[in-house]
Amino acid sequence: MTSRPCPICKKPRMAEFTPFCSQRCRDRDLAQWFNDGYAVPGLAASPEDVARED
Repeated sequence: MTSRPCPICKKPRMAEFTPFCSQRCRDRDLAQWFNDGYAVPGLAASPEDVARED
């Protein structure tokens, strides 16, 4: 069975940083989440629901 490559740069994964190959790729992925580069699918929240959370 062949291991899947790093999802960021496609290099072989390292056990220490799984599923990434390095700390750099791990940090790039985290930055994508912080900068709204990724989104979890679902229904959009209405402005009223967002205001109630504050």
